[in-house]
Amino acid sequence: MKAAVLHEYDEHFTRDEIVRYEDVADPRIDTPSDIIIRIGGAGVCRTDLHVVEGIWRNIAGIQLPYIMGHENAGWVEEVGKAVTSVKPGDAVICHPLVTSGHCLACRRGDDMHAAESRFPGINADGGYAQYLRSGERALIKLPKTLAPKDVAPYTDAGLTAYRAAKKASRHLLPGQKAIVIGAGGLGHIGIQVLRALCAADIIVVDRSSEALALARHCGADHVVLADEGMMSQVKDLTGGKGAEAVIDFVGEGNAVAQGLEMTRDGGFYYIVGYGGKVEIPTIDMITSEKTIVGNLVGTYAELVELMELADRGKVTLTTREYRLEHANQALKDLHHGHIHGRAVLIP
Repeated sequence: MKAAVLHEYDEHFTRDEIVRYEDVADPRIDTPSDIIIRIGGAGVCRTDLHVVEGIWRNIAGIQLPYIMGHENAGWVEEVGKAVTSVKPGDAVICHPLVTSGHCLACRRGDDMHAAESRFPGINADGGYAQYLRSGERALIKLPKTLAPKDVAPYTDAGLTAYRAAKKASRHLLPGQKAIVIGAGGLGHIGIQVLRALCAADIIVVDRSSEALALARHCGADHVVLADEGMMSQVKDLTGGKGAEAVIDFVGEGNAVAQGLEMTRDGGFYYIVGYGGKVEIPTIDMITSEKTIVGNLVGTYAELVELMELADRGKVTLTTREYRLEHANQALKDLHHGHIHGRAVLIP
């Protein structure tokens, strides 16, 4: 099969050829529950940029050469002998983690903390290819209204945004304030989820006017350009007290400190983006009673819920399509901030 393969890290993202489009061996059925997916779409994620930069080499045990791509959807091509829930030809979306289902975390539905798991595109070959090996337990059948290329980024970007917004929606009352920091690939999904699940006023902060226009389209009540006057505008919009919930899809630079400042006393700060540090004096934690919540992708059940919203048209993805052989261009465009929404590779 054809695949876009990473052969060496590029810490500063300076090479012309980041991945190499080449022939590789087809994936094979190894266990009775394995399934081979014919890829219909593979999302290009900022985590992929971090993989290229070598950030994940000691975290996930990546061995080069390696195929990225952890946001995958397509059609069932081949099934192991124990598979009964899907058949060849079925359109499916893949939960990013392939788990056995036997450990206690799996039985509780907490897939991301499974004792044993395989994460295609992170610690195993992923979907920047024509075919992918996944597992029966990871697959969700797609309704006829949804095509694989249109939903692939939901498996990480969408699911992560859904998990954080769902947590926030559980305590947001009508008229309360929710601030979303970053209206890009994850943020534009999180805005729509908040709009679908609660009646809070949604305030979106971003440094890009194009991203803020997308935020408006996705249901934001107010948008704020991240400039010198940002904190003053946010203060005015929240009555000087901050928001009951802040969802930070940036998580680096000064976004973390500003996000905590935007969170009102007794409020919740949800951290999704990463790369920075959360630094707050313990006395401030005590006196403000703010809650800081981390978010790691999401569960299988949450991906089912997100597909239900997508099927109903409550959440839609803004995507830009690239052929698989143009993976280098997609990665460069993402690195340089030229993509609003999500990029998708199509074999």
